[in-house]
Amino acid sequence: MALAHSFSIATPLPPERIAHELKDIGAAAGLLDAAVTPESLLGEGAVTVGGTYLRVVEKRPQPWSPLVTDLGITPSVGVAFRLAKHMDLARQEDDVVRLACGLLRRIPGDAVLQYHVETVWLLRRGDDLSLDERDDLWSPRRLGEVPAPFRRATHAFSED
Repeated sequence: MALAHSFSIATPLPPERIAHELKDIGAAAGLLDAAVTPESLLGEGAVTVGGTYLRVVEKRPQPWSPLVTDLGITPSVGVAFRLAKHMDLARQEDDVVRLACGLLRRIPGDAVLQYHVETVWLLRRGDDLSLDERDDLWSPRRLGEVPAPFRRATHAFSED
């Protein structure tokens, strides 16, 4: 099974705007090279210098989606992240957090960063940002990327 994270956001902004912001954030952080464009992020996707594949997608979740039923979010745009198993996984997850938190700073709307449909890493509803309570997910370096204020709370998907 692929090691995958997804960042989903309920925003009035189109996927093209999210791709543009993601490109800017990734380039400024040294995670994306100059060949990556917003168009490539919307199309075939791109790979960060750390090996993580990412792609911006439009989302149209069904009413029974766990994002809707369990978290109360109906996302319109998402960023799919797939980690390269043969590269440094912790570094790649640091990159995922850096990119997702960069988007949180720039894009309005409820949002969630999740690992599969298993672990909610972060959840933003309105102005309330909460991070999973597990310290193994949120190292001091990763916490330094998170826009303040935030609180620690664990959210889970139902097992239905």
